[in-house]
Amino acid sequence: MRTLLGMVALVCVATAWASAQSAPQELIQPIEAAAVANPAMMELGKKLYFDPRLSRSGFISCNSCHNLSMGGSDNLKTSIGHNWQKGPINAPTVLNSSMSVAQFWDGRAVDLKEQAGGPIANPGEMAFTHELAIGLLASIPQYVEEFERVFDTPVVDIDRVTKAIAVFEETLVTPNARFDRWLKGDRSAITATELEGYQLFKSSGCAMCHNGPAAGGRAFRKMGIVEPYRTDNPAEGRFAVTGRDADRFSFKVPSLRNVELTYPYFHDGAADTLAESVDVMGRIQLGKRYSPEENAKIVAFLKTLTGDQPSFQLPQLPPSSDITPRPNPFD
Repeated sequence: MRTLLGMVALVCVATAWASAQSAPQELIQPIEAAAVANPAMMELGKKLYFDPRLSRSGFISCNSCHNLSMGGSDNLKTSIGHNWQKGPINAPTVLNSSMSVAQFWDGRAVDLKEQAGGPIANPGEMAFTHELAIGLLASIPQYVEEFERVFDTPVVDIDRVTKAIAVFEETLVTPNARFDRWLKGDRSAITATELEGYQLFKSSGCAMCHNGPAAGGRAFRKMGIVEPYRTDNPAEGRFAVTGRDADRFSFKVPSLRNVELTYPYFHDGAADTLAESVDVMGRIQLGKRYSPEENAKIVAFLKTLTGDQPSFQLPQLPPSSDITPRPNPFD
């Protein structure tokens, strides 16, 4: 009996070991589909996200710089603001942004709700004020009715507006990437070359910063650890928030999810291609000079991080009333 029990124990240990070997704990975890807790608020937030009337010109919406048809970004080095002003920094993707430690490159907004209010009142972006935006929404009967259904009050204020936008943005996740399927056990989901790229990505040290479900977004890191990063972009990174010299030129580590869609790269948009960004980051962050073959393998891996893009029917925005202020985009 003891011998039999011992054999059973050995089989259990061997099975557990084999299971651990077939499902290793990786630094990047799968993204799961979003669970919508409040569909009505999400639908209201979707309308507000796409509504250009929240800008002074009546032309710019959240989707202008975070285009959901383009990986949640605008594919520009820096975004275009009110009156064709040149933005100061590259627009990060909104996809999977709910997984970030904070919002904006410098982390000045603690969450999506706080972030949503920033561009509306920024004179270089949507160039409105919160008061004017709220007055405009309150002049649209269908919006007032929808706010009452969602919040149990017809009162429209910036707190409710930004909360609704944030609830919608929390649904903008991209599950079911090929790499996610590989993480869940489908070893045919990625190719041998892509797997070699992932192993190189890990052994080089990239995954020390680009980890978690979003493969980034969880920390701030100085850009240019081994070599200085040279740019004419004036952004100072986290220093602009904390005022600490140690945070100068420290930026939020960007998510690598859907990275093949969100070019150009870096806070200044200076890298046009994934190959260029891999080369630069290898040199200045890790002190590594990748061969063309190594670079191509890492790029191949990065493309496996593209997941299912948000797919939904575009919202039908409620019409302005006779008293709704009309935009004057050329003023």
